[in-house]
Amino acid sequence: MIGLIQNETIYEYDLRSLILAFMLGEKIELTDSVDSIYDFILRVSYQTDVTHLTLYKKGIKVSRELIPGDYKDKKSFKNRIKRGVYLLLSEELKRELPWGTLTGIRPTKIVFDGFEQGKSRKQIIENFQTEYLASQEKASLCTEVAAKERKLLETFPYKDGYSLYVGIPFCPSTCLYCSFTSYPVKTFQSRVNGYLEALLKEAAFVKERYKWKKLQTMYIGGGTPTSLSASELDYLLDRLNKYFPFSELLELTVEAGRPDSITKEKLQVLKRYGVTRISINPQTMNDKTLKLIGRNHSVKDVKEKFHLAREVGFHNINMDIICGLPEEGIEELETTCQEIKKLDPESLTVHSLAVKRTSKLNHMRDEYHFGATEEMVSFANHCAGEMNMSPYYMYRQKNIPGNLENVGFSKKSKECLYNILIMEELHDIIAIGAGTSSKIINQKLNSISRIENLKDVIRYTARIDEMIHRKEEKMNLRQEL
Repeated sequence: MIGLIQNETIYEYDLRSLILAFMLGEKIELTDSVDSIYDFILRVSYQTDVTHLTLYKKGIKVSRELIPGDYKDKKSFKNRIKRGVYLLLSEELKRELPWGTLTGIRPTKIVFDGFEQGKSRKQIIENFQTEYLASQEKASLCTEVAAKERKLLETFPYKDGYSLYVGIPFCPSTCLYCSFTSYPVKTFQSRVNGYLEALLKEAAFVKERYKWKKLQTMYIGGGTPTSLSASELDYLLDRLNKYFPFSELLELTVEAGRPDSITKEKLQVLKRYGVTRISINPQTMNDKTLKLIGRNHSVKDVKEKFHLAREVGFHNINMDIICGLPEEGIEELETTCQEIKKLDPESLTVHSLAVKRTSKLNHMRDEYHFGATEEMVSFANHCAGEMNMSPYYMYRQKNIPGNLENVGFSKKSKECLYNILIMEELHDIIAIGAGTSSKIINQKLNSISRIENLKDVIRYTARIDEMIHRKEEKMNLRQEL
């Protein structure tokens, strides 16, 4: 357990995030005295011109840092205090974090800001290392991703449009690590039709209210959209196509995600409506792990469904893998990468396992060994490079052991614009369905308004008018800007 003593709470969120980056899973408790019951205690004493940082181990002072400057000046002081805390913990724990003091989900923003200021790539990379104590590898990766995003964004007027996320919260089963809104489709089959009607009512509202802007990209995710039957998929896509003509979209992605949800008939439905990109996500190509994490399919199924998608005519297929799954090491990851290479998808998303609080895996820490390492992530990234892919978007999550990242790689011209737009928060992302979150972007004020939908399928369906009303209030304000 970690104790935190502070005479002001101005940087509490940042301090907690950084401590947990070093010691994921530990409980942080506010206290007002040094006590040996805590493994470590961080005391932060803010004073007018200097802030005192003191680290205690089992009640004994082990190190101290003095941070000069006005702590009330958040813009310049936040990084200073984070560097001070980082140095204390790094020295005591004898380890460094690949991303240094950075704990936010969008490190590419630093690169975008650097480009806007006229800095070169070299200067931006050096800034990552000196200002945030990030490794050269992560600094270079982030700069490469942001440069690719910047180039892609120059090709279309994203500020004039918006994107739509359609949430289908049903899955064949719930994976051990999953924290997303998802319901076993067999158990909730009787609720599917009602849910789709509510979802489409929300879609009709968005179409009408956003008729002043052009829909540019659509992403149908979940859950697993292909857990719907072929007829249900056909009905959903038919109605969405009437509201938002697919032929006018820059791209339309559907997560076919789970191989055990895919049939030839469903793929034919997707193809018939002009879906431009699908995901078939094995997460691992090791049968033992698939069984352990609760995915009711085999490696053989992954291969068969991938080849089936090719047969139906899909030539932009993404695959997801996760580094650090339970009981997997570099050997298992190497097997996964070799099998993915043979399939030769157009894009590969490399995730570092995030252990979310609400996942089953979070309560099984003592049963399994899990968590990605820098070696695993580097190996997977190298694998993507061997498939002629380059990184084009990235994001970070809390609760990733090792303080690592998720990166999307793709072959040339196979990048997913939606992924870039939602990560960089560059235009409105309107989300419909249970458990979804819309982002309304105010470019002038550089601010974001979020609209959350209820997570529970039954409550969402019953209270769809309330979900629409929530959107109406924020969208009215958006249109007035």
